[in-house]
Amino acid sequence: MPIYEKTTKELMHEFAAQVLKPGQVFSRKDAVRWFADHYPNIKSNTVGMHVEGMSVHSRRRLHAPNIKPDAGWDLFFKVSPREFRLWDPEKDPAPRYKDDFDDNGGERAEKDAGDEDDFGSREFAFERDLQNYLVQNLGLLEPGLKLYEDEDGGFNGVEFPAGQRYIDILARDVDGAYVVIETKVSRAYDRVVGQILRYMGWIRENLAGEAPVRGIVVASEISEDLILATSSIENIRLVEYEISFSLRPV
Repeated sequence: MPIYEKTTKELMHEFAAQVLKPGQVFSRKDAVRWFADHYPNIKSNTVGMHVEGMSVHSRRRLHAPNIKPDAGWDLFFKVSPREFRLWDPEKDPAPRYKDDFDDNGGERAEKDAGDEDDFGSREFAFERDLQNYLVQNLGLLEPGLKLYEDEDGGFNGVEFPAGQRYIDILARDVDGAYVVIETKVSRAYDRVVGQILRYMGWIRENLAGEAPVRGIVVASEISEDLILATSSIENIRLVEYEISFSLRPV
């Protein structure tokens, strides 16, 4: 449910009408400052996600099925990684939506391919497949685990932006804790500790408030060095997955 009478999307149009002129470049920080002055209960990260999601060709739209044509989402054009301006439908490319990204190779290749061994049919072929499966089956990781959604329900925790990086999956547990989920399609090594701790720290400082933050690493194999590296860290859990299927004559 929206915090205010208007949704963040509607308020972003208000920001654009009051602050921006055609061709004027702005940053996420400019939008965040305006919202802090006018609608302070909306989190800065929610503002940033809307700036990205309302940019007509932003990759953030890949994970936002609610962004559809003629629904007020097509407002900005992304000039550079940190700069935006009003979208000009006469000059700029046409908007892209979730289906467009899927049709044009939205599936990304597996990460750290050079560090992964071939385990055959026991693992997913692409990290995207593992990610998508977990998003649909978070309860298998632990009962009551749900995908994070922002205040308006417009954006979720799939490839959640954390600074200039992206968390594979951000979830909430039954007690309200934030759960950072890092996926590795094959073997996970000890270097993933620094990665997930960085994400957890970002969520703690920018989103969680007083809520606890913990992490889960999901991989087809957890290396011994990763087990050792996390042995003294209470809020990171390690999980191995395995795929199995059977055939029967018809």
